[in-house]
Amino acid sequence: MNRLRLGVNIDHVATIRNARGAPYPDPMRAAKMAAAAGADGITAHLREDRRHISDADIDRLSREIDLPLNLEMAATEEMLEIALRHRPHAACIVPEKREELTTEGGIDAAGLHNRLAPLVAKLSEAGIRVSLFIDPDPRQVEAARSLRAPVVELCTGAYCEAVLAREGDLVEVHLDAARKSAAAAARLGIEVHAGHGLTYDTVKAIAAIPEIQELNIGHFLVGEAIFCGLDAAIRRMRAAMDEARAKADGRSTA
Repeated sequence: MNRLRLGVNIDHVATIRNARGAPYPDPMRAAKMAAAAGADGITAHLREDRRHISDADIDRLSREIDLPLNLEMAATEEMLEIALRHRPHAACIVPEKREELTTEGGIDAAGLHNRLAPLVAKLSEAGIRVSLFIDPDPRQVEAARSLRAPVVELCTGAYCEAVLAREGDLVEVHLDAARKSAAAAARLGIEVHAGHGLTYDTVKAIAAIPEIQELNIGHFLVGEAIFCGLDAAIRRMRAAMDEARAKADGRSTA
């Protein structure tokens, strides 16, 4: 089976911690639990306003976890300096607005080419695997190639919202865009990841796309952990991903 990797985003463990200004729940503990439950990597978004993950969290994650760390970051000099100091396995460049509740769509890699080019180059020179968080759009895929980014992460937010709204036609439109963009990126030699808003109900159609090699999932898993625990939530997501990938490969998980 073409195994699909799972990156667990621990941002919202930090959100709960910060709501009370307490030292718990500890994102580091969540990262270690995720590793034990079958995660292949840990994702953390250090926002400019530090609303959840903190600089201290990134320092500890960089030093103490055995899994690859994927640092989500805005395209700023401050975040570039932090990434170069900690040298995570990967850095995913995302759009960021202070007023947004969560990331709203992908970064405009085409329109921001000149701004992104030096960041991608400096991160790559430091041995950090650069990913661009983009909408499933051929123009953005081409821009990623032009920027020499080795990875793109396709934003699945619009697809997930269409599923929640039960807008069947839109669901198919967004899935088709994801499939075509993943295929286009793979043809260009770009590794394909995906994420944003994925749940047990929405993950299977995305996991079935053969070119996608990694999914990054966080908010839903932290929410499910309230009811069943983080270990169980991650294991169920891992199983759903494996089942969908096996089915797409023409195999049985039985």
